[in-house]
Amino acid sequence: MARPTGSPRPRAAALRYRPEDPFKDAAPRLVAKGQGLLAERILALAKEHGISVSRDPDLLAALEPLDLDRLIPPELFQAVAILLAALYRANKKASGVGS
Repeated sequence: MARPTGSPRPRAAALRYRPEDPFKDAAPRLVAKGQGLLAERILALAKEHGISVSRDPDLLAALEPLDLDRLIPPELFQAVAILLAALYRANKKASGVGS
């Protein structure tokens, strides 16, 4: 599928937060990032596995320069916490829990 000239390339990043064993993540970790076909693949895999996706261009811009498989820096904790809370609420609502 060709993109129209001047059309922005898709961009994506994926975070993992698993504080339980064996991962023991102290904070969310950047596990994937990319643009173009790689971003499309990241988004497709998220959809395939039922992983919620959020569009936040400012957070994405802050994540893009980070190295993969690193914990996010403390200055991003609040932004990611807000995002995760919104995703948890949306997932809970979609599953009908607490209705």
